[in-house]
Amino acid sequence: MRSESALQQEIFNRYSNNYCLKNMVNRGMIFSIPNGGTRHIMEAITLKATGLLKGASDLIVILPNKKLIFVELKMPKGIQSIEQKDFESRVKLLGFEYYIIRSLEEFKGLICPVY
Repeated sequence: MRSESALQQEIFNRYSNNYCLKNMVNRGMIFSIPNGGTRHIMEAITLKATGLLKGASDLIVILPNKKLIFVELKMPKGIQSIEQKDFESRVKLLGFEYYIIRSLEEFKGLICPVY
């Protein structure tokens, strides 16, 4: 079974290589928020003290049309944590878009109408 990490790599590579390399003018940006994984306790304390936010989306995408979207990646049966649901609510209350994406095709459907 595929992992969320593999899906994230696939999405990042697809967006960076297929879209951005073909459209160098006003190209968008995609970047990750390293929230997951296990860390040494001191590293975790430092990351939290410097702004790491539990529940933040996996990816942030800035599109050439000045649209900012937050993307949470989940496997087909994956569910959001309480912190992820809270983050989603806060993002939407601020007027931004938040999506739960479960496949590369779903991501492509989300961003392709923009181009």
